[in-house]
Amino acid sequence: MAYFFFTKDILRGKQIAIFEAANHGTVARDFTYIDDIVKGCLGALDTAEKSTGSGGKKRGPAQLRVFNLGNTSPVPVSDLVSILERLLKVKAKRNIMKLPRNGDVQYTHANISYAQRELGYKPTTDLQSGLKKFVRWYLNYYSDGKKAVE
Repeated sequence: MAYFFFTKDILRGKQIAIFEAANHGTVARDFTYIDDIVKGCLGALDTAEKSTGSGGKKRGPAQLRVFNLGNTSPVPVSDLVSILERLLKVKAKRNIMKLPRNGDVQYTHANISYAQRELGYKPTTDLQSGLKKFVRWYLNYYSDGKKAVE
């Protein structure tokens, strides 16, 4: 969701907060294009196994399984902003801030090995291509004269 809010604020000329870790360390996120997530979700729909049933006796594998879906390629948030600046042709007003100590992490990175093995899941959209599609959609959706960027 960061790219959505960054895009909105860049276009409105508002400052965007970009966090940095201790000692000016990079903060990176595992950004994943929505189509890749949808493919993973659709792949998981028909994989449910037998229910454990009621009464406490297990009758087979658990019905629901958890799949970690992502792109497995953490990208510095500052790089994401640079790509958005280029695509939007607008310079962002960056407000560099220390990473909050509220449980946020310096890096996110999806381990998709289970989803790969069970579903054949493999994200195919790199960040540049995904952001290009996103910006095209965003500008079209919010500039058609009927919707305002809020």
